[in-house]
Amino acid sequence: MKNSGNIDRILRIVAGLAILGWGAYGWNNTGVFNLWALIGVVPLFTGLIGWCPAYSIFGIKTCSVKQK
Repeated sequence: MKNSGNIDRILRIVAGLAILGWGAYGWNNTGVFNLWALIGVVPLFTGLIGWCPAYSIFGIKTCSVKQK
């Protein structure tokens, strides 16, 4: 069951990749694992699958297609 629309999904994927990149850049410069890399996985994953647990809790839907 999807609750994220196409624009929402694209924005999540771009944001997730940007945060992952920022975390990887910090990791390479400092040699220490950067927590941002883990945080970037969340929007990337929710964007890829099209479902957001927070949206489900609050009853939000950005998907224009009606689900059964």
